[in-house]
Amino acid sequence: MHWGKVFYIFFTLMSLTTSAAFLYEDSLVALFIAGSVNMVSTILKVGVRNILSAELLAGSLVADLHLIPAFFAMKFYENTPVAVGLVIGAVIANIYTIIISMIESSKEKADF
Repeated sequence: MHWGKVFYIFFTLMSLTTSAAFLYEDSLVALFIAGSVNMVSTILKVGVRNILSAELLAGSLVADLHLIPAFFAMKFYENTPVAVGLVIGAVIANIYTIIISMIESSKEKADF
């Protein structure tokens, strides 16, 4: 088992689920946790050297660049609709990252 892959997929799924939790209950704490977990996921993907590593990192960066402004929109401007819209974008980016991870896993299995 490749533990590095387990960790970055774990953190990607955690980011997706905490972002979904924010969409259920728009709480600043849930948004902060989603952003923090996604940043950890991004940091873990920096060292990955796989076939589709650039796509994985790009998807994670897109989610970061949605969650960080969403936090600022909610915290400083109290604009919940903008924050929700940005978090929906982050959810889509995380789903994209998970799909890319699944494609990459299937390619690795085909190589054996």
